[in-house]
Amino acid sequence: MVGHASSRADPAAENRRALLRIKLVHTAAWAVFASSIVAIPVVTAVGRLDWALWLSLLVWVECLVLLANRMRCPLTGVAARYTDNRAGNFDIFLPGWLATNNKLIFGTLFAAAELFLLWRWLAD
Repeated sequence: MVGHASSRADPAAENRRALLRIKLVHTAAWAVFASSIVAIPVVTAVGRLDWALWLSLLVWVECLVLLANRMRCPLTGVAARYTDNRAGNFDIFLPGWLATNNKLIFGTLFAAAELFLLWRWLAD
């Protein structure tokens, strides 16, 4: 039929939309975990060790998820289905340098935060 829109959507456009949704969810999840890591020493410093413990547990759950997935976020594998791009930030809305060094940066911060929390907990 002339002028009739195809009932089938453009596969490339569908892939772009799926990748966009994954990147949004992945970025939101990253923001929760990164914020938690940054918040742990702050709440520890003000004496809210209960909050620090809950934030730590949240991050430890994410660590277990990463360990179970060979140190990759499961969303990376999902995003890979929709693009051939494999830049460090193909699956998340972060600058490339941050996406590439994310585990090193936030792993170091998390280890330091956990040591501070442990020190405060033992001191109390």
